[in-house]
Amino acid sequence: MPQPTQPPAPKQAARHRLVRVPGGRVHLVEQGTGPLVLLVHGFPESWRSWRHQLPALAAAGFRAAAVDVRGYGRSSKPREVEAYRMLELVDDHTAVVRALGESSAVIVGHDWGATIAAQCALLQPDVFTAVGQLGVPYSPRSGPRPSEVFARIGGDDEFYVSYFQEPGRAEDEIEPDVRGWLAGFYAGLSGDTRPAAGSSRLFFVPKGARMRDRFDAGRLPSWLTENELDACAAEFERTGMTGALNRYRNVDRDWADLAPWDGAPITQPALFLGGELDSTTAWMADAIAAFPTTLPGLTASHILEGCGHWIQQERPDEVNRLLTDWLRLIGA
Repeated sequence: MPQPTQPPAPKQAARHRLVRVPGGRVHLVEQGTGPLVLLVHGFPESWRSWRHQLPALAAAGFRAAAVDVRGYGRSSKPREVEAYRMLELVDDHTAVVRALGESSAVIVGHDWGATIAAQCALLQPDVFTAVGQLGVPYSPRSGPRPSEVFARIGGDDEFYVSYFQEPGRAEDEIEPDVRGWLAGFYAGLSGDTRPAAGSSRLFFVPKGARMRDRFDAGRLPSWLTENELDACAAEFERTGMTGALNRYRNVDRDWADLAPWDGAPITQPALFLGGELDSTTAWMADAIAAFPTTLPGLTASHILEGCGHWIQQERPDEVNRLLTDWLRLIGA
């Protein structure tokens, strides 16, 4: 006699939480049960950039938690620029793990989140047992002061990190039309809507111009719906852009703070995913080539063909597969 089949287990809904950390509060969205995977977004995004990964990781047997980084969304937004230095962000994410009742986690980040994830793994190796980086490869602290390097990039044009340094300057460009600015920025760095000449030109601002003057008006990328753009814009219209931009305003402080770790490798198991059409993949080719030295624990590295900068949103199914395969490979 055939045995009755068991009904599928009910899907666990995503849950919003505010957790206390020494620097204030962190808003996060979590889904699933199992080993903790902390997901860290980049600029200019929020926890929503991981909306496709939360249910996939939960279905694969993990507890996924996507944070709003300090300065974004419902997380704390200190007024002081120096409150956004990397050491403060490492403390935030370490405290999140403990606030969630765990002693350790795998941390995965995209864009600035990839750098935050790497520094968390470097500075707190007992807490962050493995690290995944999307878009931006690990490059140890080294060389001259970053502001000096950025000042030499671009010739007569101004590199965007330098453009973001002066408080209020980029805010005055973005905040009068947050939705339009985000649409142009997202499209300019997406694999299917980037300019024919490539995305690099977006990062160089002619003297007397604005960054948005480099954007091409046109269609949204295929991964971004009008409703999703509305939701992203609404958050920044509510919070303003200063908290997000203050991360860029700490690059020199980070360089000074991280001097004790100059050239230090990350030895935990690591993953890197890059987009073939992402300018960062080309700019940081030397960092990727140095992985045998800087990421000796690297267990998986993939460049996604035809993909731009917004990897986990442009290629959610592929990223979900690669990420869950890696987590299982390392025994997370």
